This record gives sequence, C-alpha cells and structure tokens, in this order.
Amino acid sequence: MNIAILLYQGVTALDAIGPYEVLASMPEANIQFVAKEPGVITTHAGVPGLHANLAFSDMPEPDIFLLPGGPDVSHVAEDEETIAWIQHAHKTSTWSTSVCTGALILGAAGVLDGLSATTHWMFHDALKDFGATPTLQRVVREGKVFTAAGVSSGIDMALALAAAEYGDDIAQEIQLIIEYDPEPPFNAGSPAKAPKHIIDSLQEKFAHLAH
Repeated sequence: MNIAILLYQGVTALDAIGPYEVLASMPEANIQFVAKEPGVITTHAGVPGLHANLAFSDMPEPDIFLLPGGPDVSHVAEDEETIAWIQHAHKTSTWSTSVCTGALILGAAGVLDGLSATTHWMFHDALKDFGATPTLQRVVREGKVFTAAGVSSGIDMALALAAAEYGDDIAQEIQLIIEYDPEPPFNAGSPAKAPKHIIDSLQEKFAHLAH
C-alpha cells in the first residue's frame, strides 16, 4: 500500500510524524514523504527538519495521502502544483486524509465540498469557505475522507484509518506497539475543556493566523 505524506515549508512536525508512526506499522505499508521539491523541509518550529524523499511526480496516485497542517498553510493552499497533485491523487485514492489545518489544503482542492470536517479549533470557521460543515469532533470520516482536529489528533485519525482498512485488531496492535495511552497532566486539550482565560489568551496571540 503506497502512502504519501505531504511536506512543505512551515509544516507542523507532529502532524506528519504522529500519523506516520501508526501508518508505517500497517501491513505492507510503503510510506513516503513527498514535496514539490525533494530535500530537507523546515518545520514551523525550525528544528527538526523533515526529509521529503519524493517529488509529486514520483507518487502521483498513492493509495493513501495525508496532508499535515501548520500555523499558516495559505502558501500551500494557493499553490497550483500542490493542489493539482491533491486533486489527481484524490481521484484514485483509497483514503484521503488531513490533520489540523491540513484540512484547509484539502478544502482548497475541493475535496471537502458538501462534507462534514474538522480541523484545529481556531480555524473551524475557515472550513465554511470550502463548502464544508465544521464539527468539533476529534476525527471525522466522510466516505473515504478522514479529517483530524489539532496536531495530536492525527494519531487518533491514523488508528481509525488502520481499523477501517485492516480491522480493529490490527489497529489495537498498533496502538499497543506505540503504547498510545495518554494521560495528560491537564484537562485543557480542547476548547470544550480548557479554562476560558486560556482560550482567550490563545485567541489573542494567534488572531492574525485564524483570520
């Protein structure tokens, strides 16, 4: 099974690497990192750099493709070559997926029109611009399209995808392999749970990105 994870300058590392750890454990997975130009891709935090080993033309029709997010994906969503690759890949893919603001790239390619979808909570309203119905669910499946909420939810999405493709037992084996059993020190992982002053603080800090 050929799996392509898109990389681009400014990508959030965990959006890509979290699902990678799950998907790479699926049976017969051939997982590759693709970009417009192969080479080292700088993440939004600067370090680590991620290596894209293939160009779009090297894997034009993956069985699964994943679009990770980043703080600002506008340069990706507006790139004609990237959007053309996504649109072509979606025509033949078994699963088309995104994590966090990667959903905005998926939306720019026309994949989310008429579907329910999720993304990082700060960017939910932006989904409406692409004809999608935003939902606060952590993972949303609409046919062959999976969208995941912010950053860490990519792991949940990849496990749900593994279950859809290979069954619950395989997905649970992978979950146990990576010992994914989170016990966060705070109950602030979603806007439904976080204290209001924390939400307000983040919205103020990142207002320039969400609008």
